[in-house]
Amino acid sequence: MVTKDRTVWILLIFILCGLVIGGLLGELSKNIEWLWWLGYGQEFGLTAPLVLDLSVIKLSFSFTVKISIASIIGMILAIFIYRKA
Repeated sequence: MVTKDRTVWILLIFILCGLVIGGLLGELSKNIEWLWWLGYGQEFGLTAPLVLDLSVIKLSFSFTVKISIASIIGMILAIFIYRKA
């Protein structure tokens, strides 16, 4: 028997896989003439790294997210597959 907390984690993993695979397909299809629209999207986040210098160690933080049409389609497909399973 699967608990509710466990099903939420499984759904999040499905959505994350859909986003990653969809984003990869969007990047690969960006150069194909009739599939260029799959790579269309927006990128946001911390583009310039945030640097924490502690003398002994220096840490750099940077985080960007790129959402494309293909990643949105991948997320929707992942939710659809999750609901069918």
